[in-house]
Amino acid sequence: MAEHHAHKDGYRLLVVEDEPAIRALLESALRLAGHTVSSTDTGRSALVEIERQAPSLVLMDVMLPDLDGFEVTRQLRAAGDDTPVLFLTARTDLGDRIAGLRVGGDDYVSKPFSIEEVLLRIDAILRRVSGTDSAAAPAPEILRYADLDLNTEAHEVHRAGQYIPLSPTEFKLLAYLMTNAGRVVSKAQILDHVWSYDFSGDDRIVLTYVKYLRRKVDCFDPPLIQTVWGVGYCLRLPREQAGTEPS
Repeated sequence: MAEHHAHKDGYRLLVVEDEPAIRALLESALRLAGHTVSSTDTGRSALVEIERQAPSLVLMDVMLPDLDGFEVTRQLRAAGDDTPVLFLTARTDLGDRIAGLRVGGDDYVSKPFSIEEVLLRIDAILRRVSGTDSAAAPAPEILRYADLDLNTEAHEVHRAGQYIPLSPTEFKLLAYLMTNAGRVVSKAQILDHVWSYDFSGDDRIVLTYVKYLRRKVDCFDPPLIQTVWGVGYCLRLPREQAGTEPS
């Protein structure tokens, strides 16, 4: 697993973009924001540079001339590399965007984009991954509910004694649900806590990540992540349900 550190001049970022004008714009804006920036223009070279540089975050164009951004990210995750990935995509279809998240991307920005939006989402991802979100209350080192254990220091989750690998976003979402175990939290509350900004009003990303968590955490019995229809989600045992069912 790569170590991603902030430099004295900010974070080390890698831009993977084959359009020279967009690449130059991003490089300039990110350096102006105080980051150390390098770039490349193909999927295969991106894999090489990510291994060599261990960047804090990768801005990944989806449409690349060889491997597309989704395949690059899929290979990273398969190799155990958890480097955060922010997709830059001209694809606006929800299915395409969800596909990017499903392969392990942390967020996406649709082209054409504003530099301000890119910087905002980079900042949100880096705060989320580094645990420096000032809006988040300090969490205890170990969170436990039923047979589910979450270690905030080691960034590990176990259920029934079995290790469950989670992405940084999945981990933060589960930690939030466990911190509020037995309480219903709304999609808006989850967006505010996990993503640290209004996700353009699109709360479907919450549904997507809840589904990801269920596949990993609730493949054990009993299921713990419950949907409270019209309200939100709650981590609790089925016997505590009252008018709820998984979606």
